[in-house]
Amino acid sequence: MGDPTLMATEEIVLLNPAGEAIGTAPKAASHHQDTPYHLAFSCYVTDGAGRVLITRRALDKATFPGVWTNTCCGHPAPGEGLREAVTRRLGDELGLTVTDLTLVLPEFDYRATAPDGVVEHERCPVVRARWAGGEPRPNPDEVADAQWRTWEECLKLADDPDASPWYRMQMAQLAPLGAPEQWPAADPSRLPPALSW
Repeated sequence: MGDPTLMATEEIVLLNPAGEAIGTAPKAASHHQDTPYHLAFSCYVTDGAGRVLITRRALDKATFPGVWTNTCCGHPAPGEGLREAVTRRLGDELGLTVTDLTLVLPEFDYRATAPDGVVEHERCPVVRARWAGGEPRPNPDEVADAQWRTWEECLKLADDPDASPWYRMQMAQLAPLGAPEQWPAADPSRLPPALSW
């Protein structure tokens, strides 16, 4: 379980259009109808059979509750590297241990508005990680459901209105790369200046 005190005080890294850090702000207070551009990430965890762990966001999440999406999303803390942030968040949300983190889409960014008007506006590099074993243990504050899906099922989910907007946008860039095991490693120098690999 996440520490509610920590979650209440979690800071996000604010960015300028060039991806440079320009300050920090409290995560909870920063997501609203005019959310500032900030640093985030998305991770896709794969298993040895080529499946991807797909999750449904908890129904009481402040942003985009109940949507189906990639394995895990999160916000690197100020000064935290991407690999460290992904590993931390996978543990917090799903109790997962992973290996072999690969940077796939270092320049992905998006802006999306939820039905309730809350906006996400993120530079959101995409990472693939390999499952190291053990059953996922979803934190109910973060994850309503977690299911292993074949790559074909992941592609179909991109057409589902119940999928998150960032998932649909990411899949448009990931699908041409082939199945997740084939995704090539991207150059970490393409990450925003605010984020180390």
